[in-house]
Amino acid sequence: MPTTTPLRTAFVARIRAARAAWAARRTLEHEIACYTTVQDLNDLHAILDRYSDKETADIRRILAAHSIA
Repeated sequence: MPTTTPLRTAFVARIRAARAAWAARRTLEHEIACYTTVQDLNDLHAILDRYSDKETADIRRILAAHSIA
């Protein structure tokens, strides 16, 4: 019977966390994609301005990437 080592357990946990983070980012990207008009984007930026850059960094990064594309 195979034994589970602490190293393997840690590795599997990191892989699961990475997959969960990737899925959350994809969901966020899909939600942000719904903001298409200038007014929608202005409203979103106004909301983001109420929070710190640290709290909104992921959203701002996605918005910046979409504005370039």
